Amino acid sequence: MTFRLISWYFQNKRELPWRKTKDPYSVWLSEIMLQQTRVAQGLPYFLKFTEAFPTVFDLAKADETEVLKLWQGLGYYSRARNLHFTAKFIVEELNGVFPKAYKELLKLKGVGDYTASAIASICYNEPVAVVDGNVYRVLSRYFGVDTPINSTKGVKEFKELAQSLIGVSQPGTYNQAIMDFGALHCKPQNPLCNECPLANSCVALAKNQIKELPVKEKKIKIKKRYFNYLVPVTESNETVLQERKGRGIWQGLYQFPLVETHKKINEEELVESEQFVKLFPKETTISLFNNEDIVHKLSHQHLITKFWIVKTTDVNTKTMDWTAVKKRPVPVLINKFLEEYLNKES
Repeated sequence: MTFRLISWYFQNKRELPWRKTKDPYSVWLSEIMLQQTRVAQGLPYFLKFTEAFPTVFDLAKADETEVLKLWQGLGYYSRARNLHFTAKFIVEELNGVFPKAYKELLKLKGVGDYTASAIASICYNEPVAVVDGNVYRVLSRYFGVDTPINSTKGVKEFKELAQSLIGVSQPGTYNQAIMDFGALHCKPQNPLCNECPLANSCVALAKNQIKELPVKEKKIKIKKRYFNYLVPVTESNETVLQERKGRGIWQGLYQFPLVETHKKINEEELVESEQFVKLFPKETTISLFNNEDIVHKLSHQHLITKFWIVKTTDVNTKTMDWTAVKKRPVPVLINKFLEEYLNKES
């Protein structure tokens, strides 16, 4: 299997900028960006980041707001914060030199088994196997393994299986081969079984189980949250943008003042809310920007969202002009609103 995958890889591999180097900074950056992200989506971000921060020293010197702004739209923002933290740690504590072994790489914030395995194998030729969604799929189908991939038992079983297959001669090439094979050939839907180099020995193909494998345990229940964003517009055409604090979603990003509720509310209920009363001491004119609710879907929660335009002569907090607003890192949900609102107003 290993030899056939590597042969397939040399004929079909994707030409990607981080594959042209064994620089751990580039490999680390690409692997962090591609977690929960398709290559097509992550590639433009990688190019933007390496242009803005060519080395780990440049990233370490950057302001977190600048890092988050460049990351905007890529999601899972804790990755960006961990990236920035780790860059500073490598520069300040390790003199800018990345650890050269899997076990040492694992100690870096934001670096788990998958990323440590990728860096160690690609940059330092250490034979440690990567296991991501693509690898789970290939191994599950090829060996006919029906242990749920998101169970504790499954994580351990697939890591051991992957590790048993990796050779010592070219571990980095093998890891990239099996990941590319899963992404391009053994795809989740409509895999290319008719032209597969592993077809003769694939258990799932022989047993007609391609659609059933890999197995995942049932997802957790999706939580619904109701977001009412207050978009102040003063007489001097300024507004309010606030940084999200705490450990919830979008930490460090900016948003309009938020009234979160347990159910949908109307205008009358909105103006009676504590946040609204505190923010607007004088009379206001309110209009709902989106007549239909915007449903923003995250992995374990759905945000049912309204944007309320609040025209006022006074706001009980600091305001800013719209040029400043555009410079702040914001969630995709806010960014889409800004694009529509500013286009409409211009």
